[in-house]
Amino acid sequence: MTDTAPTRPMRADARRNYQRLLDQARTAFAERGTDASLDEIARRAGVGIGTLYRHFPTRDALLEALLRERFTGLATLAEDLLTSATPRDALTAWLRAFITGASTYRGLTSTLMATLRDETSELHAACLAMRQAGERVLTRAQQDGQVRADVTALELFTLASGIAWANEQTTTSAEGTVDRLLTLVLSGLLLD
Repeated sequence: MTDTAPTRPMRADARRNYQRLLDQARTAFAERGTDASLDEIARRAGVGIGTLYRHFPTRDALLEALLRERFTGLATLAEDLLTSATPRDALTAWLRAFITGASTYRGLTSTLMATLRDETSELHAACLAMRQAGERVLTRAQQDGQVRADVTALELFTLASGIAWANEQTTTSAEGTVDRLLTLVLSGLLLD
């Protein structure tokens, strides 16, 4: 039996708590990575840990709320690139945006890779539209004969996540690292 009861709107104080938790999580994840203490996030937001868990029952639920807008933006970008850029340029631009987003918080790439295969994760469902849109960009480039036909979308996301992870680990210019590694990966994917 499914729950068909309407969702009640949040009270004003609950909305404020929700937003404070998101703001503090964004700050904590930027400072300490995705393993930042949830207790610390709740304390900084001025609420108890129970309030955090009422809004976000798991760490992935909190990450999903933070990343939802970014996932939607990547899906929209993919759709725009399908009509406004050559297949090769569209794939390159989309991969660069994906890598930049995946590098937002230290540890995020590991979390994203785990959710690609875990269909029960809140993040898996949240980034489904983004992944499907990215797959359409890849398929278009493959159909145009610009990318190897044997590359799967999961392999592409794994490669892009690997670049984002490597970017997290380096102390050199992040943009230079991403550019160099993306160029190397694309040289193995693109057909002349």
